Order: sequence, then structure tokens, then C-alpha cells
Amino acid sequence: MIFRRMMFFLLAALVVAGGCKKENQFTIQGKITHAGSDTIYLEELQVSTVKPVAKVKINGNGEFKLKGNTTIPTFYLLKLANHNFITLLVDSVDNVHIEADAANFGKEYVVEGSLGSIQVKELTETLNRTEYKLDSLRSLNTLSQGSSDYELLKERWNQEYTKIIDDQNLYSVNFVLKNPFSMASVYALYQKYKDGSYVIKDLQTMRTAASALNAIYPNSVMVKALYENTLQYLREQKAAEMKQLVAEHGINSPEIELPDINNRKVALSSLRGKVVLLHFWAAEDAGSRLLNPLLVDAYAKYHSKGFEIYQVNVGNSRSEWLDAIDTDGLKWINVGDLNGSNDAVLNYNIQSIPYNYLLNRDGAIVAKNLTGSALDKALSTTMTK
Repeated sequence: MIFRRMMFFLLAALVVAGGCKKENQFTIQGKITHAGSDTIYLEELQVSTVKPVAKVKINGNGEFKLKGNTTIPTFYLLKLANHNFITLLVDSVDNVHIEADAANFGKEYVVEGSLGSIQVKELTETLNRTEYKLDSLRSLNTLSQGSSDYELLKERWNQEYTKIIDDQNLYSVNFVLKNPFSMASVYALYQKYKDGSYVIKDLQTMRTAASALNAIYPNSVMVKALYENTLQYLREQKAAEMKQLVAEHGINSPEIELPDINNRKVALSSLRGKVVLLHFWAAEDAGSRLLNPLLVDAYAKYHSKGFEIYQVNVGNSRSEWLDAIDTDGLKWINVGDLNGSNDAVLNYNIQSIPYNYLLNRDGAIVAKNLTGSALDKALSTTMTK
């Protein structure tokens, strides 16, 4: 009797376990009218390609069911043909339900059971409505050319056109700012008009989403791409700002103000009147340490003539920073925030370390990435000017 009870409970547990959904498994099912016996495909949308996931024949009633696995919200294409697809944003254990017609599959559909996919649909439909309005204005413009009141109409249409673009941009930016931790914001940030221009051109909005999503989904290939693109745009913006600064003031060295080892902030601009080597390094980096003896020699030779080194530590270890300064005999200005000194790194577009810029007495960059005899030669030339 006891044995029978044990077997009963064991079988019951197996039945329950067998009925449970696999961890991280999602399902996509639904009904597509007028689909016949077509095959429906599911593909994972990656940064520059797509990856086949599953496919199934649609039955006589237009019904289908697909399964997949993911641990994070992931973009998928549900396809009847290459140009007839629905973009979905599916999370683990989502139960997505689709209702659509084969003839207009990618444009008119109902989706339930997936918040991400609902948001993607909203973003797509909003942009489609905007494009329709823009196309209507373009058509009116073409049809009215040559009419007596064309110039007056054109001015009014241009104003309407600008307002439509502004309204779309406001909607998209607000969507991202309201949903910074949603992967749907990645979709919003990469939406384009028919002419190939991006809907969102605001770098701060991109920066907000990239930072938030990188904290939540650091392993997502989409988030990694967004984060890297954002950094690149920031570098380009800083480069453009530097060019403008040169044009307006004749100075191409952005300000840096960081704490030294005694937590006293030292501004790079405080060294105007001296020839300055702005040098980026990390105390933890062996390659950076190898260059220090060269800097020590240059400092001993030219310091009395008005030469200074402003060395920016991009490392994170205070103990290694202090030890390197003491061991390597670094007697010049050493600054860093022990958190990457990121603003300075971005401002000067530092891609690798060690790296340096030589600034003349007016703060203008006259040379960069100097090592070996090149540093001594540049210093001897610049010091005499």
C-alpha cells in the first residue's frame, strides 16, 4: 500500500513537471487567414544579419505554433515572405498570439501576450502614419507646381511638413525617455524615414537609453551595438566641438579639471604659458609604465625651461597609482578620478593608452602620440617658440 502511494506521488510529480513550460521558452502562435498551406518562418534579428530559428506549415484553418528560447528580450522576424513580415520583441516565457491576413500580413495585425511586441507595433504604426502624411504633402507639392499660387502653398506645406517631423521626433523621444529600460527603445532609436534619415537625432536621448539598457542587458548584441554607436557619436560630437573651439578661439585643447593624489583639483588651463605634455596612462597598465622613464628624462631636461607634464590616470586603483608615482619617480602633475577619467578620455578621443598630446604655451596642440626621440625633437622645437 505504501509502495503504491509512493508510485502515485512520483507519477503525479512527473506529470506536473512534464506539463510545465521549459525555462526561457516562448511560444508564438496564431491564425492567418488566406494563408493556404504556406510555411511561416521565425528568424532572430541580429545587428547585421538574421538567424533562422524555426519554421512550420500553417494548417488548413490558418493556425500555426512556433517555439524558441531566449534569456533576454530579443527581436524576431515572423515571415511569410522576404518583404512580408512582422517584427516582434519577445522575452523569455512570453506567449505571443498573432491574428493577421496573409495579404497584408506585415502591416495590419493584432498581437497579444508580449509587451515588447505591442510597443514595436505602436512605434511602427506611428511612423507609418507620419510617412503617409509626408507623402501626401509631397504629392500636393508635385501636383501644384506651375499653378499661380504655388509659392504661397509651398510655404504653407513646408511649415506643415516641419511640424509633422517635429511631432514624430517628439513622440519618439518621449517614448525612449519613458521606456529607457525597454528594448523597444533600441527599435525606436534606429527607426528611419524612407529617405534613410533617422527619426531621433538627439544624442542625449540615445545616451540615456544606451546607459540604462547597458546596465540591464550588458550581454545583448543589440545593446552592445547601441552602446558603441553612442560612444562613437559622442566622440564625433566632441571632435566637432573641438573644431569649433579652434575656429572661435584658436585653442584646440578642451579643459580638464581633475583631482591630484591629494584630492586637489588641477585645471589643465592653469598651465597656460608653459609647454605641456598631456599624457594619458593607467598605473595598472604595463605598457604605460614602460614609457615613464622616457618622461622622467624629458622632465629633467626641459622642466626648468618651462616644460610641464599633466598626466591623466585612467585607471581605478589608488594603491597602484600611488605606488607607480613613487616607484617610477613621477614628480609632475598627476590627476585622475579613479573611475576612468571618462570625460577627459572622450574629449580627447583616447582610443588606447599610453597616448599623449603636446601643447604649446598658448594651449594649442602641436603634436600627438610622441615616443622615443620624437618626443625630445618636438620638445626642443616647441620650447624655443
